[in-house]
Amino acid sequence: MQSQTQKKDREPVQTTEQQQSEKLAQLGVQLWTSRLEQGLSLDDMVRLTMIPRRLLQAIEEGDLDQLPEPIYVQGLIRQFADALGFDGSELSSTFPIGLPYVSLKPAWKRPIGQLRPVHLYLLYIFLIICSVSGLSRLLSTTATWQVNNSNTKQLQANKIQSNQQLPATTSAKTEIKSNEGRLAVQIGVTLKEKSWIRVVADGKITYEGELPEGTHRIWKAQDQLTVRAGNAGGVLVSVNKDQAKQMGEPGAVKELTIAANTKS
Repeated sequence: MQSQTQKKDREPVQTTEQQQSEKLAQLGVQLWTSRLEQGLSLDDMVRLTMIPRRLLQAIEEGDLDQLPEPIYVQGLIRQFADALGFDGSELSSTFPIGLPYVSLKPAWKRPIGQLRPVHLYLLYIFLIICSVSGLSRLLSTTATWQVNNSNTKQLQANKIQSNQQLPATTSAKTEIKSNEGRLAVQIGVTLKEKSWIRVVADGKITYEGELPEGTHRIWKAQDQLTVRAGNAGGVLVSVNKDQAKQMGEPGAVKELTIAANTKS
């Protein structure tokens, strides 16, 4: 009995940040898988949730560094989950936010008129909801302004281009058409079991190492992407946001190369 107690005492205790990172990775895989099953893109989710694309992508990829404070992250998860048909409040409540400690004193020790802990907790929850709602509207307004500003600059550039001589205009249109004819390639990787992974994008190694179970990563390239896995049976691969499929047999080394397509 004593040896079991000592062994338990020696086990490392996870910090709140580690718990948040692991839980975000699990929720991100769950939301990403559900979105793909429903045939929805990230742009569709932006329209449904009014949350900027980069934040939705960070949630799916479990990238805590690209997200705001944990309390806001919980609100973003709730909106994301609601849009996919989940119980957003229940799902987001599993993400730890590190609530401050509130001491509970007997009623007979409290001065008359003092706020009870339950009142403080309800007030805290109300402030959280207001903060998340305000942040979402602010980010949405910023994203809309950036899009409108970009469109205005593009219209001005097109107007200047239209005033140039005909040969120069024809050459510019030909160059734009050539650039638009190339489609970037994207590969999403989700690990059911830990595996060694190497990713080569456009001839350059962008990642090489062992990823743990539950990891979800996305890589992009302009021309060609190659993914090599040491345990193909534990790796799910989604090409260009298609349905994720098992890469190969368990324990087998498998390499997958995807080249960018060209618009017809």
